[in-house]
Formats: sequence, structure tokens, C-alpha cells
Amino acid sequence: MPKTDNMVIEIGPGLGDLTEKLLEKRRVTAYEIDKDLCEILKKKFPNLNLKCGDVLEFWQETLENEKYDLIANLPYYIATNIILKALKDKNAKNILVLIQKEVADKFSAKAGDKNYSSLAILAQSVAKVKKLFDIPPGAFVPAPKVTSSVILFEKFENSFDEEFAKFLKVAFANPRKTLKKNLSAKYKNFNPEDFGLAKNIRPHQIDGSTFFQLFSNVR
Repeated sequence: MPKTDNMVIEIGPGLGDLTEKLLEKRRVTAYEIDKDLCEILKKKFPNLNLKCGDVLEFWQETLENEKYDLIANLPYYIATNIILKALKDKNAKNILVLIQKEVADKFSAKAGDKNYSSLAILAQSVAKVKKLFDIPPGAFVPAPKVTSSVILFEKFENSFDEEFAKFLKVAFANPRKTLKKNLSAKYKNFNPEDFGLAKNIRPHQIDGSTFFQLFSNVR
């Protein structure tokens, strides 16, 4: 758990196994979409600030009006969306979550890795990203079909630049094509050689700081 005094947000607490441990350490607000589980949680944890409903409907520019750490076993189908929203949220300071290994690898990838993409660059532009460990399917009952990972995002910026995100979307529009081919779709005169890059360089070969330099010069 991050060593802070921030309140904790938990998303999808289920029957409250993690919730119980979190309440021993911090103030916790939990968001649970399942009405039946909500009733169980209300009876089980009278000191839990429980919000019943879809967390995405509660989430405006910020999820809470104070600093918080997001600690959760995230439902795999919304994990990427939740992490991106927390990275944008100025009040989210740390994100410690269990997610599908494939997604964790994308967020923590480095330039040159086969799964390196705009997700990794965006996350690493605002946070120190550390994949802590993997968990095999057999550790859960019932066992999922995929390996899971615990990943930590320690934010050093309040949120990422939306314009930079749009730039990266263009740069990675077709990862198999060269960077020049992708960026030329919007930036007609873009030439990687003007920035000391090989003319046939591909997006996954370029680190985040270089991408930001390109963005600063072509926008």
C-alpha cells in the first residue's frame, strides 16, 4: 500500500475481502455496481463509505474532492478505462491495482518492446509505473483464464496532456507503418530526419521523451 495519509478509493469491492484490510489502515470509499453485493457490504462494513452504482457515472473531472489513492482488484473489462481516468484525475495520487497481465505489460512497456504503445507513454508521462508481480490463475477461485498482475502508478504530475494524447493516437495509428507515414496524415511536412531520427523508424522504437519533443515542435 502507498505510504500516504490519503483516503482510499476501491472499485468493485465484491464481498469485501480487500475492503476489510483497507479499512484497518485508511478511510475508504467503495463503488459497487451490483445491488445485491451493496446490501451485503452495508451490513458487513457499517464504517464504509459505500456508493452503489457505476463508478463511471459518478466520475466527472475528479472522482473525489480530496487527494486519494486508488487501490482495487479491477474488473478486467473496464481496467484500462479506469486507470486512464485516474491518471487524468488531479486528485488521484497513487494507483495500486490488480489487472490482467497483458494490460499491465502494455502500461509498463519500454521503447522497443513488442507491446509498447501510446498507453505506456501516456502513463509514464505522469507516473512512475512499476509492475510488481504476476499472479497465476490458480490463485483465484474460480480461476480466471488469464494471468493477473499487480501494478503501481506513482503520479508525479496531476494529469496528462490531452493534446499530447491525441498526437500519440496519430503516431500509433498503424504501428506497422513508419512514424513518418503515420504522422504525415496530419502533419504534412513531418520528416523524422529533421529530428535526428532514421527515416524508416517505427513508433514502438521511440521513447516517451523523444515523442514529447516531437509533439512540442510539430503542433
